[in-house]
Parts: sequence; structure tokens; C-alpha cells
Amino acid sequence: MATPRVRRSTAALGSTVLATALLLSACSSGGTGSADSAGGKVTLTVDLFGTFGFKEAGLYDEYAKLHPNITIKQTDTQDEGQYWQALQTKLAGGGGLADIQGLEVGRVAGVVQKQADKFTDLKTLGLGDVNDGLVEWKGAAIRTADGKVLGAGTDIGPEAICYRTDLFKAAGLPTDRTELAAKWSSWQGYLDLGKQYAAKAEAGNAWTDSAAGMFTAEVGQQKVRYADESGKPVYDSSPAVKTAWADATALVADGLSAKLAQWTPEWNKAFSTGRFATLSCPAWMIGYIKGQAGDAGAGKWDIAPGPGRTGNWGGSYLTVPRTAKHPKEAAELIKWLTAKEQQATLFTKQGSFPSSTGAQDAIKDATDAYFNNAPIGRIFSESAKAMPAQVLGTDDGVIGKAFTDALGEVERTGTAPDTAWKHALDNVKKANGN
Repeated sequence: MATPRVRRSTAALGSTVLATALLLSACSSGGTGSADSAGGKVTLTVDLFGTFGFKEAGLYDEYAKLHPNITIKQTDTQDEGQYWQALQTKLAGGGGLADIQGLEVGRVAGVVQKQADKFTDLKTLGLGDVNDGLVEWKGAAIRTADGKVLGAGTDIGPEAICYRTDLFKAAGLPTDRTELAAKWSSWQGYLDLGKQYAAKAEAGNAWTDSAAGMFTAEVGQQKVRYADESGKPVYDSSPAVKTAWADATALVADGLSAKLAQWTPEWNKAFSTGRFATLSCPAWMIGYIKGQAGDAGAGKWDIAPGPGRTGNWGGSYLTVPRTAKHPKEAAELIKWLTAKEQQATLFTKQGSFPSSTGAQDAIKDATDAYFNNAPIGRIFSESAKAMPAQVLGTDDGVIGKAFTDALGEVERTGTAPDTAWKHALDNVKKANGN
């Protein structure tokens, strides 16, 4: 599934690192503001999916102070799939596009290989080096074969496990994050501990939210998932996909899933009602948990390294469409938003793990009081260091969604796993016009 970006809270994540991030941000402040060709005020439009956190972290307000002639107008679509469909319609028609459009990592290969002519080469706007300070694969993914730079990298999605300490205690399980990381060092260990939880947990409290979440996290640990290094689709034979599918369907068979469709109102409500005890947790998820569980969830949640101690789930880019009204000003805003100083601020305030190596250095000691002072900087930094540079296929978003939708059939309609697997393959073919 093309990963939806989600709403995150604005709670600070550790005073020492926050102070460092704010200092870096202050050091980056400068400039007298840019005007359009007419020398007047400019309204920049930004169209994103979910919440990237720029507004919530106060970055737009800070930019406005530095550039008083710039007004930023942002629109959001919570579901990335709906956003992508709307973006495709606008790209086909050539109208209605914003100055800046967000792009999810699962769509990158398709854009680079099939739609490069729809987006501005950032080199022509003076941003040829905008991705130079990022982890190498982040910038490489958005660069065309002939060297065009179609977007600037924002965050990446190193993985861990978020869990409810109160529910663990009630079921007689340990709550120490180091002990738990050892017990679920593999996905089989995670399932085994889930069975222990289910044997003692209160009725209605499942081990995890969904098979889809586990599947997405597990395939995110492998370099080759849906396409091989030549670009050939291998989703129907990929060992990564088959193993994750087997584990996810075993989760359902063992009664460990709350059977919740992710990104739905029912799923959102479950964060505060205790419907599940664990969650596959890329870094950006911690802000989502805060937003849904609210103040009442503070201290009930914790974070531990997950199975395999790594994974890569999510991450995005900022692009300038060819039809943007203010490409120069858009490029300046993109450069500022994706700089290491702002990436560090986004992690300390929103939980978005930076793709900037400089920002990663700045946040490595971050802790989060909401999650029992979990050392989130260390946990996610270690996960990021072991993160695979995934091979991205042109249809990754479509393929991922087909499999997670099929897992929803297994959970919520009782479809046999083999039948659901065939449905997933058929839906991929239908999406591609076959």
C-alpha cells in the first residue's frame, strides 16, 4: 500500500535535542525574502497528503517571518491513495496543480520513469545539490537516468514496535524495552509473544491492529520486494512477499489481529480505547499515536527495537510541477523545508525521521516523555543505519495496496489465504490494465 502520511502531534521530544534543533534552525535563518517577477507578494500553494508536519511544527510561520512577501496556502488529503488519484487527474489535464506537490516514496519510480516531463528539473531552479546531504539512496531514487532531479527528499521511515505498557502488565508480560526487543528479535518471536498475550489479555484487546501493518513492516526490511534490480515485477514470486504474507496470515489464524483497516475512523478510535497492544511503528507513527491517543495515552505507550531491528516504511519528496505559477519561490521554500535544520526540528516536534545525515547526528540522543522517555533518537537511528536501500518498482504503490487489501479480506470476511493471494495478483493485473 502506498503509505499514507499521517497527522502528528506537536509535543516536544526531549529538551536537550530540541534545544539543539532550535539552535540549528536559528543558525539557518536568514534572507530578505523573495518576490515574484512583479516585485509584489506571492501566495505559494502546497498540496500534500496526510500531514507532513511543516505547519504543525511552526515552520511555515518561521518562513513567513523570514520572507514577509510570501504567503503559504496548504491543502491536505488524508488518504494518500485519494491524493494520488487526484494528482494523476490534474497531471493529465495540466491544470489545478499546486506550486509544490508531495510525492510518496511508493510512487517515485513510476514518476521518474513515466512522468518526468510533468515535473520541473530542480537543477533548473538552482537546486541541483538539494539532496546531496541526504542518505545516498534517498536522492538517487528521485533522479532520472539523464540526471534530472525531480524532487527534494524529506523524511524516511525506520521501524520499531510501539506497545501499550498497561496492557502488557495486565497480561503478565514484561514491559522493559530491552527485554522485549530480545523476545521479538524475529517475527516468529513476535508471534510467539503475541500468543502469550492473547492467553491472558482481556476480551477485546488484540495483540496488534492488523495483518496489513505487520505485512508492510516485514516486507520493508528487504531490499527486493515487488520488483528486482532490473525493474522486472517479482511480487508473485518474491521471497520477501511470500514470507511476510505467511506471517501475516498466521497472525490472523492465531487470533492476534484486531482486524482493523488502517487509516479508518475505527482504527483511529482504537488508539485510545485499547483495542490492540502493539503496532508496527515507523518513526512517523509516534506523532500519529499522540494525536489519536491524546493526553490520556501519555505514559501508557513505549517503544522498543522491532524484529530484525530495522525496516523501511514510508518517506516522501517535495516536487515542483511544470505548470507551477511560482517555481522560483517554490524552490526556495523547498530548499529551506528540507534543510538539515528543519529536518531536525520536524523529528523533535513531529517524529519525522530525517533523511539528512546532518540532522540525524543532531537528533541521535532524543528521548520522548510521552513514550516513557524512550530513547527514540537511538532506536530509530540504529534502525536507519541497518535500513536496506530498497529496489523501487514503478507499481510499488499499487502492488502493496493489493496485498494489504487482500489481507483485509482474510481478516474481515474469512477469505482463505490462498484465495486472497490470488485476488491480490488479479487486482494488480487489473490496475495495470491486464
